[in-house]
Amino acid sequence: MAKAKKSLFSISDKSMDFLRTYMNTASPVGSETAGQKVWLNYIKNYVDDTFTDPYGTAVGVVNPGKAFKVVIEAHADEISWFVNYINAEGLIYLKRNGGVDHQIAPSHRVNIHGKKGVVKAVFGWPAIHTRHGNNGEKEQQPKVENLFLDCGARNKKEAEDLGIHVGAVVTYADGFDELAYGNLIGRAFDNRIGGFMIAEVARLLKENKKTIPYSLYIVNAVQEEIGLRGAEMIARRIKPDAAIITDVTHDSTTPMINKNIHGDTACGKGPALTYGPAVHNKLLGLIENVAAKNKIPVQLQAVSRSTGTDTDSFAYANDGCPSALISIPLRYMHTTVEMLHRDDVRNTIRLIYESVLALTPKTNLSYF
Repeated sequence: MAKAKKSLFSISDKSMDFLRTYMNTASPVGSETAGQKVWLNYIKNYVDDTFTDPYGTAVGVVNPGKAFKVVIEAHADEISWFVNYINAEGLIYLKRNGGVDHQIAPSHRVNIHGKKGVVKAVFGWPAIHTRHGNNGEKEQQPKVENLFLDCGARNKKEAEDLGIHVGAVVTYADGFDELAYGNLIGRAFDNRIGGFMIAEVARLLKENKKTIPYSLYIVNAVQEEIGLRGAEMIARRIKPDAAIITDVTHDSTTPMINKNIHGDTACGKGPALTYGPAVHNKLLGLIENVAAKNKIPVQLQAVSRSTGTDTDSFAYANDGCPSALISIPLRYMHTTVEMLHRDDVRNTIRLIYESVLALTPKTNLSYF
């Protein structure tokens, strides 16, 4: 029997190795350099030029020097913690770095990125036997102010001797893994999966010897998790004529999520296209037409006011930039076990790739 032909958009072993390495490389908000180096080392083989900005946003450029400029973008940063205070007993108290979920923290293993390298630690938490008071007091719940790290030091000096200092960044140790039926898990799929997907678009353009009549900027921005800051900076620098942003959205089939509020999107059913004021209707229409023409499954969602993603920074930058958002459904966002489906990754790559090929400097993006 003849071997089945491998799809152009199948994720290769080499690409999966890159994804695994990239996912397992810490890139906390404001300290994304390690992950950005991994990303640049991969994408440099598929672009004509690369550059970075002062705060660490990384960019690959295909066909540089053209008047018409298009961006495809993701954000590189992951939520994390800052060391805020080391007490006399060597226990470490924290501040959030981005929208990290304090309720999932107890008993997790972490890495403290100190001045002498990584120090392993754990979120300590009192044993269940000890958490009930004698007078019927309520059991204490985890809060930012009562969470602490134990690195093994038993006084402040021992902690500082390890290189731990106020301001050191703390990331969860959990890494990338694969589950049954095409599901992938890891911390920081929000939004390193986006960085992976736009890098794969660059690879496909190169390997299939596609030419585009404009300059394509593949942008992996920093500091999205604290207010879209990296996108704001790089949008001003590039001044693109159009931007396609990729991020994650909620799988609303997950228990305890209200579809009346969050809409109806699910892992495995395709990327989600967003309607909202910041999303340019004509660019969105082009992407919808591309999906229909290429039989790429998509889901729809709507946002009120802002998208809460880097789309907003690109849309309202400079004199305005027609922007669209393609989101990949995700379960358990902002936890260490974020889950998505391999089919959605493949279809999102395909949708961005075909949209990039469909765009030209003559594409009418005017409302009038």
